[in-house]
Amino acid sequence: MDVIAAIEGNVNTIGYGLAAIGPGIGVALVFAAYIQASARQPESAGYNRTWLVLGFALVEALALFGLVLAFAV
Repeated sequence: MDVIAAIEGNVNTIGYGLAAIGPGIGVALVFAAYIQASARQPESAGYNRTWLVLGFALVEALALFGLVLAFAV
């Protein structure tokens, strides 16, 4: 049996690359919602900024968990 193609390296990096798509989309949705809310009601931009930072931190935590788990195995 001939080997046509061989996978070199760790498969965890491929998994992390696929797992990073979710937080990337999540960050885009958080910022899009903030921009839309600020455009509709500019006087509430300061209040919405708090929720922007909280949402961004929670979504980025998922990406960091994925990065840690990619190196854990």
